[in-house]
Amino acid sequence: MAKATMYFPADFVWGTATSAHQVEGNNQNNDWWEWELGKGHILEGGRSGLACNWWQNAEADLDIAAEMGNTAHRFSLEWSRIEPKPSIFDDEAIARYREILSAMIARGIEPMVTLHHFSNPLWLVEKGDFSSELIVDYFRRYTAKVVNSLGDLIPKWNTINEPMVYFVYRYLEKQFPEPVERGWTAGIRALRHMLRCHAVAYQVIKETYPGAEVGLAKHIRPVEAWPPGNALDRWWARRVSRFFNDSWLEALINGRLHLPLGRGSDKDLANTLDFIGVNYYSRSLVRFPPRPRRLYETKVPKGAVTTEDQFFELYPKGLFKALKACRGYNLPIYITENGLPDSNDRLRPAFIMNHLREVWRALNFNYPIMGYYHWSLVDNFVWDRGWTQRLGLVEIDLETQDRIWRPSARLYQEICRDNYISSDQAERYAPEILDTMFPGQAPEPGNFANQNEMIL
Repeated sequence: MAKATMYFPADFVWGTATSAHQVEGNNQNNDWWEWELGKGHILEGGRSGLACNWWQNAEADLDIAAEMGNTAHRFSLEWSRIEPKPSIFDDEAIARYREILSAMIARGIEPMVTLHHFSNPLWLVEKGDFSSELIVDYFRRYTAKVVNSLGDLIPKWNTINEPMVYFVYRYLEKQFPEPVERGWTAGIRALRHMLRCHAVAYQVIKETYPGAEVGLAKHIRPVEAWPPGNALDRWWARRVSRFFNDSWLEALINGRLHLPLGRGSDKDLANTLDFIGVNYYSRSLVRFPPRPRRLYETKVPKGAVTTEDQFFELYPKGLFKALKACRGYNLPIYITENGLPDSNDRLRPAFIMNHLREVWRALNFNYPIMGYYHWSLVDNFVWDRGWTQRLGLVEIDLETQDRIWRPSARLYQEICRDNYISSDQAERYAPEILDTMFPGQAPEPGNFANQNEMIL
């Protein structure tokens, strides 16, 4: 085994991430709260309920983030709190968000704010939400209110979280609250409206704060033919990847629309990204023909290492592939989500180190990667999976709301503070990866001026 240290740039951002409905608690005025009431919608009958009680006590978890050495935190605003009824804004809710933002800054944590993270006000759903063209003006109005009220505290913005995941789970499958209309036609129409919502939000933010950085959190899934795959499988994999991974970003960078999003170009969409937020969890393996109402598969090949509930394959190399794909857009990249469900913290230490090694490798090829936000800081409500998945570096006891640091939280604390990953950390936290992550023999004494600075 080689002894080595993999350093990150001095200004690299180390953060964590959460979203409003998953941590705040008692968001009773949105479509997710209503959806949770329906039988069979949430695994094991879970409810968000008090969640992590951030609406009352976010500062306590921000203390943990600061102690962990986080220099940034990505979180979302709950639209239904800010605008509980059409054109009626809640000044108390806005004031509470100002308190949370100020608390981050006071702790040396830079905020990255997401305007829309899967949840919608009930009144918006009644009006058709993203299926209706009205959403563009509503989103402009909502963004303007946030900018005017909170923009002085927000240096980085994500307009929309994972638009393609929203499309798949809400319009094709039944894992998210159902819209007024479902199916491909309604879903594609919603995606077009979401593109326009992003563009108008970008313009609203830039008009008031031209120095702000505006992007979006885009779920990237390397798409490959199911092994061994034939020519049709490989063709379909390219088509799925083009649609799921590329079409959205290309529309916002150069204004080009590709089927099924449309045809031609839209100049209002072009040049409305300052950075790309990459959410990466795993790859997709596809076959042709696809199953009805399915765009990609979540099954894993035989023998693959998976999460404890076999929810997805652990595939660190896919993060490098995702970063490589985004590099071609010539924009700064932030890894805005990366994590796994692991209640016993058995896999997470190795997961963190293996994925960060791929980030380090990409940086050595001069990929413009600016930071990494681990998902998540604390256990939280995981949408249709409820409380069955624990993705937090910090465990939450739902009955007492006590916080318990997992070993992976201590590992991440070391990484954030020291700005590197090393074979020493692997020995202490994830010895099972030593032979694969740090292969080879250590150099003879004297061969390097500093053995810890050898290049792998």
